[in-house]
Amino acid sequence: MKILTGNSNRPLAEAISAYLRIPLTQASVRRFSDLEVFVEIHENVRGEDVFVVQSTSYPANDNLMELLVALDALRRGSARRVTAVIPYYGYARQDRKSGPRTPISAKLVANLITTAGAHRVLTIDLHAGQIQGFFDIPTDNLFALPVLAKSISERYNGQPLTIVSPDVGGVVRARAFAKRLDGDLAIIDKRRERAGVSEVMNIIGDVKGQVCVLVDDIVDSAGTLCNAAEALMKAGAKSVAAYVTHGVLSGGAVARVEASPLERLVITDSIQATEAVRVSRKIEQLSIAPLLGEAMSRISDERSVSSLFD
Repeated sequence: MKILTGNSNRPLAEAISAYLRIPLTQASVRRFSDLEVFVEIHENVRGEDVFVVQSTSYPANDNLMELLVALDALRRGSARRVTAVIPYYGYARQDRKSGPRTPISAKLVANLITTAGAHRVLTIDLHAGQIQGFFDIPTDNLFALPVLAKSISERYNGQPLTIVSPDVGGVVRARAFAKRLDGDLAIIDKRRERAGVSEVMNIIGDVKGQVCVLVDDIVDSAGTLCNAAEALMKAGAKSVAAYVTHGVLSGGAVARVEASPLERLVITDSIQATEAVRVSRKIEQLSIAPLLGEAMSRISDERSVSSLFD
């Protein structure tokens, strides 16, 4: 078993390496003067079970290209099996035709990864579960729920807790958190006028006097979460926090979170934290390295991955 990493999230790859007690494979992932991606692996991988850890986060296209070139290098190096470990799967929000003459880019990226040489994919909290069907190779979609729920339980133990879905599409996720934490469930009825702009309309459920925890898979501009937090506080919530798997946090998202009623925003390290995230007084990061490391170990040993969540 070997672990290779690109440049998208080296700290996470190093944490996985430490968990498994397997050193990272020596490789060069660099750019030519015209920014063309070049990957050279400095160890023999013939007949090996290789895991490539690479989130396709910002800059998404550069990191995706690194992943594709690394997969091709391993395939041509005669690796026995190559697993693309993609903690954050970019382009996942383009999972359907949102209008006439628009792409389904999540499917296109799945085709590229398969063609480049991946034998299987390991990811976490896909934006839409059906994206697993876009791949013609085995795909394991892990859930950050155990990591996030443990943190929520430890912090709010014994307090009246309401899990809130920031939109109708996240109800299944929020219900799973509420069931695990024995909390109530509320839903934000959100109407989005245009891409990147959301408006909270009303709240389904009673949140008065409750500790409200918003749960979601991706926080990008943070507009939805901040608007939801304001609406919940106006409805009488005791406090509002947010627990999200993937902290994209683009543009002025961090400043928006800092100025919002959110008590805290907890994200995982599926995406490498920017300097703004690291110094933020409201944003915390939890590590998913043990979760990914354990799943990688089970895949290598041909053991059950789903039993991780039993």
